[in-house]
Amino acid sequence: MYVDMVVPALFWPDRGQPESYHQLQLSALEKILAKGRYSKCAPASMEAWLCQFFAIEKQQDWPVAPIMAQLDDRNISGNRDGYWLRADPVHLRIENNHILLVDSQMLNISPKEASDFADSINELLIKEGLVLLPLQSHRWYVYSHETPAMQTRLLGEVAGKNINHQLPIGDDSIDWIRRINEIQMLLHEHPLNQRRETHGEPVINSLWIWGGGIMPKNLTALPVEIWGNYAFAQGLADAHGMECRSLPDTAHAWLSSVQGDGRRQLILLDGLQKPACYRNIVTWRNELARFECDWFSPLLDLLKKNRISRLTLTVLGEDATRVFRLTPRSLWKLWAVSRPMEKYD
Repeated sequence: MYVDMVVPALFWPDRGQPESYHQLQLSALEKILAKGRYSKCAPASMEAWLCQFFAIEKQQDWPVAPIMAQLDDRNISGNRDGYWLRADPVHLRIENNHILLVDSQMLNISPKEASDFADSINELLIKEGLVLLPLQSHRWYVYSHETPAMQTRLLGEVAGKNINHQLPIGDDSIDWIRRINEIQMLLHEHPLNQRRETHGEPVINSLWIWGGGIMPKNLTALPVEIWGNYAFAQGLADAHGMECRSLPDTAHAWLSSVQGDGRRQLILLDGLQKPACYRNIVTWRNELARFECDWFSPLLDLLKKNRISRLTLTVLGEDATRVFRLTPRSLWKLWAVSRPMEKYD
């Protein structure tokens, strides 16, 4: 059985903080890293990596919006040829002359709030022939009959970070930045935000435009079984006529659910991504310790017993993508000694 495991933020992003791993017992993970054949390449977001895995070509952006719109609302299939953009609600705050972005999944937006916010914003957009569609409370979209000359940054690349130099670029970006500025002014005095502020909740004070594209065509299923709770993986699987199965809590539970038809297994462990983005080191450490117990240790045992013939561990990070490939024979590399996590460059 071939297993591909993708783990964003397996290494703490602030590489100058070796104390991040202090007293974490990671013997199985460290052995997997040490015994694996190691390669390193340019950083990639989860969306970019998944698009490449599914052979989805990059347009101006990675086409996240049209793929997810089809997952979120089957009724939009008639608009497959138009251009879709994600226009997600976000919270921006100023810290030390930086503008930091908090993404929509952290904002606890109710469906009613999403609908009411969209109604107000559409009073601005409808004048320009655009409509904001809150297909999910935290996933909003804009549909356009024309393709804007614009490139954007993925939301996952800017969440928790300074956005001063991350705004859209291209000939049509000025129009979109103007629209966003107008929306920000509308949201500043919005009654819903006043209520959120009264309740101690972060206000929705901007939209983040990203993931634009036209729905890819001629997609076919891959000979792979996919496991994960990452929304875009579910959208890609759905677009290819495949199933993305919910990720079990442990490797043992996963193994008991594998269909056993010889297909390649793709496992997405994304539980470290959010705490790393927002530098929540306590949550990140707790999740990493859980992964060691529930996933890395059992997978290492399966390798030892030849129940996994090849394991590829892909680590997505802000500075690089690191890939570790190993087989049961790799475990006999006596010269490959485990080393601390902070020692990987």
